[in-house]
Amino acid sequence: MIEVVGLSKRFGTHAAVSELSLRVEPGTIYGFLGPNGAGKTTTVKLLTGLLRPSAGRALVCGFDVVASAVEAKSRLGLVPDEPFVYPKLTGAEFLRLTGDLYGIPLATQRRRIPELLEMFELSHFAGELLETYSHGMRQKVVLASVILHEPKALLLDEPLVGLDPKSARMAKEIFRTMAARGCAIFMCTHVLEIAERICDRIGIILGGRLIAEGTLDELRRRGKGAALEDIFLELTGGVEYAELLKNL
Repeated sequence: MIEVVGLSKRFGTHAAVSELSLRVEPGTIYGFLGPNGAGKTTTVKLLTGLLRPSAGRALVCGFDVVASAVEAKSRLGLVPDEPFVYPKLTGAEFLRLTGDLYGIPLATQRRRIPELLEMFELSHFAGELLETYSHGMRQKVVLASVILHEPKALLLDEPLVGLDPKSARMAKEIFRTMAARGCAIFMCTHVLEIAERICDRIGIILGGRLIAEGTLDELRRRGKGAALEDIFLELTGGVEYAELLKNL
């Protein structure tokens, strides 16, 4: 489970996130939506412990990400929009490093790593340095590393950026499978169609504050539009821009 209670982050006088509270239950895919600069990536960094909150708490499986950082991070997986990998490691070495960090038995690593490389069509590149991989290939390696250690909670920040259509569809199926097995998934995305298709609950953030939350049906009852895009634009003020565009 992922739980956020009164979470705030200020940079000087600017409040990037303000009094954010939400819960992501096991088995749930939670879509976190908002325009650029709304506070989505800051929230992800707070949840991972990369930033310290100005106020409030973030918990993963009941462990505070600041006070009990090791316990929280051992149960957490992250797929950022810009995949972080060690460029001087090969793809296979990166997965072995991940397995060792998360205490995956060597026998399991020897069985699972070749399977994952094959799944993502990276077997032929397993011995190549990651610095030679394309953005999409690096994202696949990061996805494979997450599957390898099977986190209880998963943070996704634009996880499909750079993936080809086949890999993007596979990734979506992977997320659904992980949720079905009890993983709590928190996903930031600009692609509203993806959120509409795979998310169980949706939160919309604007100016660092959560302005709407619920299932798609609950949001539809609140807004006038039937499509998530219409609801999102209505709540975030995008309808005004749409009207302006008609006059161009």
